[in-house]
Amino acid sequence: MDLHEALYTTRAMRRLKPDPIPRDAQERILDAAIRAPTIGEEWRFVLVDDADVRARLAPLYVQAWEELFAGFGITVEQVMQADGATGRAARSGDHLARHFGEAPLILIGFGRNRDGSGVLPALWSAMLAARAEGIGSTLTGVLQTYRSAEVFDVLGVPTDEGWYMHGAVPMGYPLGRWGVAPRRPVHEVARRNSWDGDLGFSVPDPLWGQSGLTSQGS
Repeated sequence: MDLHEALYTTRAMRRLKPDPIPRDAQERILDAAIRAPTIGEEWRFVLVDDADVRARLAPLYVQAWEELFAGFGITVEQVMQADGATGRAARSGDHLARHFGEAPLILIGFGRNRDGSGVLPALWSAMLAARAEGIGSTLTGVLQTYRSAEVFDVLGVPTDEGWYMHGAVPMGYPLGRWGVAPRRPVHEVARRNSWDGDLGFSVPDPLWGQSGLTSQGS
């Protein structure tokens, strides 16, 4: 797969089929993940595919998802009724929450630094590698924010060795389609040299697919 195609079309896939992911695909995904840029290998990755373990994580995810909204004084249902992108994102996220335990593979990253800078690049590399296999994924953070201790208990993570949880990535063959996600263009969200500096260029439309970003045959 062309590199730019992977970069442009690896979108959050929250609606996943329960079909198992072959072990050789898992090998390629995780081997790519550990090649990510890092300042040290103080990391540990846990692949969860056991049905019983997923069943124990599933209610924790629902609790964390609902607690996320409760912190803002609203309910998930209220946000799902919203129009536009906000409602769509909430409905998609709620589908994942209600079916989290059905994802055939969940990749969870742990690191020894609190901010996750050593682990998050590896999880993104895993998502790109999964895209090359036709496997969808999404990076989630609610478990680490609201139910980290319970996840540690489920997975048997040592609590006295300085480990932090830095994201869970459910993976599976997607029910949706790949595509370039709509975003505000770069000239609206980026500046040069200062907060209000002139970026110096504008990109009104996605560049992937145009001359110079698409390899032959892609």
